[in-house]
Order: sequence, then C-alpha cells, then structure tokens
Amino acid sequence: MVKKENTGKIISDKMNKTVVVAVKQQISHKKYKKIIIRTNKYYAHDELNQYNIGDIVKIQAIRPLSKNKRWNVVQLIKKNNIIL
Repeated sequence: MVKKENTGKIISDKMNKTVVVAVKQQISHKKYKKIIIRTNKYYAHDELNQYNIGDIVKIQAIRPLSKNKRWNVVQLIKKNNIIL
C-alpha cells in the first residue's frame, strides 16, 4: 500500500518533537473555473528536533501518534538559511 506524501513549508517548531507544516494545494472552482490556492496545516513528528521554520520538507502519513499528529517528516528538501 502506498502511503500519502505531501510537500510543505514549516511554519512552527515551538513544540517538542513536533513541527507544523503548511501544505498548499491548487484546486479549480467547480462553477467559476478559477484556480484557488488552499492551505492545510499538518502536525508532523520530528524526532530529533532538527527542522526549523522556513524549511521545505516532505511529510508522510503514519499511524496516529497523538490527537492531532498523523504525519512524519521524511526528508528535507530545502533548508532555510535565514538566521534570526
């Protein structure tokens, strides 16, 4: 069975071993045929706390780890180089 995968940007890393990933999705409006960008936020597991805000990551669906956490960070695609 193929597991679901998404790519998104980390918008929060304040929780221990958890990051919030914003995944953008383009859909077409059924009536007006306009392209709409929707953003979904997913809580993803980050075991080593190695990812930071602004990183582009790939997440994969896993079994539920908590009330809201059902995704795991699989791969870092692009590192954010901004130093705060």
